[in-house]
Amino acid sequence: MPFAVGAILASIRSMLPDLERSGVRMTAGHEIVRSGDRYALIGDFRIADAMSVCRFFREHTSAPHGRRLDIDLSQAPIVDGAIMSLLVELRATLSSQGILSDIVGASERLQAIVHLYGGDEPSQAPPAKVQEGAVRRLGRAVEGLFDSLQALAVFLGGLVAALGRTVRWPASLNWCSFPSLVVRAGADGVPIVLLLNFLVGFVMAFQSAHQLKLYGANVYVADVVGISITRELAPLMTAIIMSGRSGAAYAAELGTMRVSEEIDALRTMGFAPVPYLILPRMAALAAVAPVLALLGDIVGVIGGMAVGITSLDVSARGYLAELRTAVAPSDVWTGLVKSMVFGAAIGFIGCEQGVSTSGSAAGVGRSTTTTVVACLFTIVLIDTVFTILFRTFVR
Repeated sequence: MPFAVGAILASIRSMLPDLERSGVRMTAGHEIVRSGDRYALIGDFRIADAMSVCRFFREHTSAPHGRRLDIDLSQAPIVDGAIMSLLVELRATLSSQGILSDIVGASERLQAIVHLYGGDEPSQAPPAKVQEGAVRRLGRAVEGLFDSLQALAVFLGGLVAALGRTVRWPASLNWCSFPSLVVRAGADGVPIVLLLNFLVGFVMAFQSAHQLKLYGANVYVADVVGISITRELAPLMTAIIMSGRSGAAYAAELGTMRVSEEIDALRTMGFAPVPYLILPRMAALAAVAPVLALLGDIVGVIGGMAVGITSLDVSARGYLAELRTAVAPSDVWTGLVKSMVFGAAIGFIGCEQGVSTSGSAAGVGRSTTTTVVACLFTIVLIDTVFTILFRTFVR
């Protein structure tokens, strides 16, 4: 008898590889059998079997199985929630590969858990990818542009309405955050603004030094540096720095608040987001931009004077005297007006991109990048308009 039992066990062991190759998975208390275009679950499947079931399907569904592969529960009296979630996930994986899959044969007892996990929803193959032509891509781009313009118009309308309420009720503005915003946008940015504008004035004078020497017009370095710095370069360089510092920071802050639903929480507590978050930021940038631009004018002129003294044999007294002759007050205040508008535009774009952020961290990154690009484009556009206007009506 022991010899007979041993022979039977040996024959079973010899058959197991053939069963594995034919798609039969032998496990303790249950088995999974591949039959045609379906897998049949036989026996009771509980949470303790989840690892073996997951491993089996990972090994046996990695290769294509045709266009359909169903899961048959007609011979499975018990299937708990852990196993059912694996089966539903298997359906989703097969669907992503273009293979239709349904859970079939479930008894009335199992129908409830199948419905609970969404296993009774009809399977749908993913739509075939259509190669978009140039016209379709252009239409999609134009549609996205109009959607962006619509969102911008809605934001602008809400901003104007909030500004009107703030004028009537100034206490509704979040004045408490205004000093800290001014410090962050203004005082913290002074070193980089001073350094950059000094270098710009220095480079402007150094580049023109050779041509001025040829005609013996060394003293006119004050004209070149003074007019270019006060009218154009100081406001423009300051606005570029503010775009990278304050505009991107506003987009990141408000975008993080948006995706973490902090803005919705403020609205729930009765705080309107525009007067509480957006108007103080725009006002802070509009207030500090002319101050930073004025400091940029001063250090830019000093940078030109350094080149005049060291390379053009121009004394400091002669440089300043020529500067007073060349630079009119209108050159300075037109640059300051442009700076104020630049600051308001940067605050507007940064806040608009921040509150329109969607998704998660990736959405915040996209909003920050879009803010910097949009700010630079808007700055150049505004500068062009102001240059034409001032050239026509001021001088």
